[in-house]
Amino acid sequence: MFLIHSLIAILLGFAGGIAVGGGFVAFITVLDIIPRLVQLSRSPSALYAYEWAIILGVISFTVWDFFDLALHASPYFLLILGLFMGIFIGLLAAALTEVMNVIPILAKRLGMHMYLAYLLVAMVLGKVCGSLFQWLFFHVG
Repeated sequence: MFLIHSLIAILLGFAGGIAVGGGFVAFITVLDIIPRLVQLSRSPSALYAYEWAIILGVISFTVWDFFDLALHASPYFLLILGLFMGIFIGLLAAALTEVMNVIPILAKRLGMHMYLAYLLVAMVLGKVCGSLFQWLFFHVG
């Protein structure tokens, strides 16, 4: 009976991984996130670097999470690592919002098209303050 439960768990885990991975690849591919990221950062020579960064990041953090690994490193190294990860995620989010025209639609709906620069600054400051608040006060580690 244990073998059957284990096989079902393996099958469901594999199916879930395929579904999430397929959705992630579809998201990246259909919305042209990587080409837009290259265009926003004005770095066409780094196209393959962006692709490999995403592939290696997904694989390494999946393995990291699966085996519940811990990184015992200097706080300064972690600060630099977190900064680069934040920059990359920020660029990826910027590419996504550009592709989907989220910000112009939001500004138009809120009647703030005259204040678009202020809206962008408020969004950025809100994200930074929220992230700092979470990491400084509610980070479990």
